[in-house]
Formats: sequence, structure tokens, C-alpha cells
Amino acid sequence: MKRVTQLLASSLVALSVASCGGSDQLDTAPQAVLTEEQVATAENVDALVIAAYSYIGNDHYTAPNFLWPTGNLRAGDAHKGGNGPSDIFAYHALSLYEPIVPDMESFPPDLIDLNNKKWTRNYTGISRVNAALKIINETPAAELPNGNLQSAELRFIRGFFYFDLKIHHKHIPWIDETMTQEDILSASNRDLTDQQLWDKMAEDFRVGAETLPDVQVDVGRASALSAKAFLAKTLLYQAYEQDDLHNVININQDKLNEVVALVDEIEASAVFSLADDYAENFLFEFENGQESVFAIQRSLNDGSPDGRGSWPSALNAPISSESGFGCCGFHVPTENFVNAFKTDQEGLPQFDSYNDANYRVETDYVDPRLDHTVAMEGKPFKYDENYIHGGDSWARAPAIYGNFNAIKDMENPECDCRGANGPFPIFSLNTPIIRYSDVLLWKAEALIELDRFAEALPIINRIRERAANSTERLNNASLYRISTYTAFTSKQQARQALHFERRLELGLEGHRFFDLVRWGIAKETIDSYLSVEQNRKPYLVEAKFTKNKHEYLPIPNQQINLSGGIYIQNPGY
Repeated sequence: MKRVTQLLASSLVALSVASCGGSDQLDTAPQAVLTEEQVATAENVDALVIAAYSYIGNDHYTAPNFLWPTGNLRAGDAHKGGNGPSDIFAYHALSLYEPIVPDMESFPPDLIDLNNKKWTRNYTGISRVNAALKIINETPAAELPNGNLQSAELRFIRGFFYFDLKIHHKHIPWIDETMTQEDILSASNRDLTDQQLWDKMAEDFRVGAETLPDVQVDVGRASALSAKAFLAKTLLYQAYEQDDLHNVININQDKLNEVVALVDEIEASAVFSLADDYAENFLFEFENGQESVFAIQRSLNDGSPDGRGSWPSALNAPISSESGFGCCGFHVPTENFVNAFKTDQEGLPQFDSYNDANYRVETDYVDPRLDHTVAMEGKPFKYDENYIHGGDSWARAPAIYGNFNAIKDMENPECDCRGANGPFPIFSLNTPIIRYSDVLLWKAEALIELDRFAEALPIINRIRERAANSTERLNNASLYRISTYTAFTSKQQARQALHFERRLELGLEGHRFFDLVRWGIAKETIDSYLSVEQNRKPYLVEAKFTKNKHEYLPIPNQQINLSGGIYIQNPGY
């Protein structure tokens, strides 16, 4: 009872709680506590909504909403990096799979269970939403003229947090504003089935899609179109029905048809379009541009102690002083990932042979998106010829992880958007959560699985054409060759092209592992990756992905204990 009351109280002091910064110090006692009657005004309810939004950007590299640890490390697209395995061992465990356990408090160097920390943060965000919804529901409509809109925004935010929990843990307790404290304490993570949980999230996004305006005056707020996008994403995941051991046993055609219809509506609105240059999606001066469907609004000098900048990426910059950065060399792209950008004589991906040999800049032709995604020796960092990547001198542990750098979440070290906390570079560069190209690829995927793969062809080609036209900022750093597909002769060929296109277009943005699980191909893809990468990077020799287990993270042991044993652990743990 006490912990539920504390969560509710913390949500009611949203104006105070919202000041917590990216430094991850969230346990400051509030200066005052407001009653529900004091908060239940139009102005204060909107402050509660803003406080709920703020929690999306109040993340940290130990509990990030930019999913580079769980989306990229586990997929074989990136190594942890840093100063060796013990430097944030929990993320080393993600790369090896077998060390992942329900209780990670013993992991060095901080003895903090990062899995539990992310879980707790998500439910703290949900508690903010539920407390605000409860106040709206209990306040006369005449006193809250925008109550319906505010409720819709709050449910969108709640859907955001639940989606994150669902793709990480699968079986989670559903807590909403209608539940009493007794209901919450007795709730299990198995009260709802896998499909019923998706339905609950879809319902939250449907409210936003039906209630909110297509375009919001305030940049960053949820709109009907961003709610439709999240609804389409939710339905796409839900369409791949899993059994209790995470095997995909059916692909629901009705759900796929709804995905297509929703994307059609988003396209028809003409609000979004592909940026002319792929680079614009990852540059400060173009944020909230035409391709941004929903992004975490990052900020510095915003009145909070440390700002809501790019704290999830605080460890990811090159480490050399000559690079203009200070620390810490995390999130290192793998050779397998870099090799995937190589193209054949026709400018198409080398589907079966791309990883036979490592990329050679002098001789291998590549998709231009490589140099928008990865910085490597001898090439300009983030398009700036004044910063030429120095290879091993820019890496913290090149003998273990190599010397590549992921750059989509980085900015030029001289950018006005840069801040710092000690050696850690922080940017006010937004974090893209849904880009328009992602939305279009959902439609292509649904069409392929509906046996309408000929209709997916122009969608994939449209994205590849944009990539071909995105070389102006690249300073001729590589040999570029990319072309479009003439036709898909089979569903399998179309699938392969779609799977590859998502990896290239959305590379290192945190989606890849969850794509593999959705498609039901995580085991074979990761085994194939490890069979070669273990020879390139000996630290991976003990890595082993166990099917029917490692598709999801364990339910944190602390949460099972707090529930009094009501929560049930995921298979294999």
C-alpha cells in the first residue's frame, strides 16, 4: 500500500517532479504536496500532462528510451564498447545473452539492476498518467474544457510506456486509472493474455487517433497522426501471434489490413514526407522536420538541474581529445552491421555474401546510408572534414570492440546544441521514435505478408531512391552505388528485401532486435552473426542465444518479490 500511495503522491506534485534532470537523481523529496482539489484546475491539469510528457525525456543511459542497449547490442548490430566487459556489465550481458538473469544487482560496477530500473521508470511514467487521468475523470467537464484532449494525450503517453514494457518483457501487469490500491497490489503480469495486452495498448492509441487534432500547435505533443502511427505499430507487432514459448504461430491478416489502412490515412494527410536528404533526420537544425512522426524532445538549459538532453547517449561519443569529445566509446557498430551496407554490381544488397569479408573502403561499393550511420577511420565525423576519424586513437578499447562509432545520436562537437556533464557530451538533439520511413516500411511489410508484395515494391524503392540522393554531405568518403529493385518474383524475395531495408534504413536506431523477435527469426539470425563475429571479437566466444528464452528479458526479481510472488517469471529464467 505504501509504495502505491507514494507513486500517486509523486504524480500529484508533477510541477515539482518534472524538474528532475537527466543526472538520474530522482529521489529528491518534494518541497510540498498538493491535494487533488488544488490540482484539479484547467491550468494545473495541463501541467500534469506536461509532467507525463517530460518523463519520456527524463531517461538516462542506465534506463534509456533510445533503445541502443536492448535493440542494437542484442541484435548483433553493435558491441557494448567502453572499457571492457566490466564497464556496465549489464550491457555486456546483453551481448552474451546467457549472463542475463532476473536479479542483476550483483553486476559491476554500480551494483544496480538496470533491468529493474527500466521497469520501474516505465511504471513511474504510467503512474503519472494514471494519477492525471483519475483527476480528469473526477472533475466536472465544465471545469476542464480540454479534458477529452488531455485524456487522449495521456493515454497516448501511457501507451508509449506500455509498448516499451511489452516488447522487452512480453508479460506485464496492466495498471490503469480505474484500479484501486487493492486492485494494483493484487494485479498479476498474467491477468491478461499476450493478445489482450496488445488490445489494451491499441485501445489507448485509438482514443488518441479519434480525439486529437492531426497537427498540434505545440511541437512534440501527440497528434491523431502520431497516435495512428503508434496504433499501426502496435497492430503490426500483435499480428505476429506467439505461443507461450515466443514462437510465431500465426500472422493475423485482419491486423495487417488495418495496418495498411492506417498508413494510408497517414499518407493521405500529406503532413509527413521523406526528408530530401537522409542526413536531415539526425541533425539538430532539422529536428521536428517533415519526416518526424514522433520524437523525444531533448533540451538543455530548460530550468531542470541537468536538462533533458541526450543522456541515453552520454557514453557513446568517441573518446579521443582530438575528436573534440571526452568520453566514453560505447555503442560500437559491428563488422557484420557495416558489411551489410555493401552492394553488388547492380547496387543491391549482397544478401547471402555480404559478411564473407570485411568492408574495404578502397574497393567496396556501399549504400550511402553507411556514412550517415557509422563513423570510421579516415572519414569525416558527422559530415565535417575538420574532424577526420582517427581509428584506434578515437576508441576506448579497440582491441576488444574495434574502432567504429555510431553517429546518428551524435552531433558535431562544436554544435550549439552541445552541453556536458563532466566528460560526458550531452546534446539537445531530439531522439526519433517514429520516422515516416519507418511507417512506410510497416505498410510494405504488411503488404508482403498479405501476399501483395508487388505493392510493396514501390515503397521500398522510394526509400532507396532517397538514400541514393543523400550523398551531398558525405564528402565522397566512400564508393557509393545503390539502385532500386525491378520486381519481386516471390514473397520470400520480398521479405528478404524488406528485412534488409529495415536494417539499413533504421540502422542503430534501436529497432533491430525487436524486428527479429516479431518476425520469429531471432535465433537463426543471431546464431549466424555469432558464428562469424566470435572469430573477429573473441569476447563473444561464450555468447549463446537460447531460443524460447532470450527473445525477452526476465521479469526483474525485485518486482516478483514486491508482488509477493504474484508475478510469474518468463520461460527459461
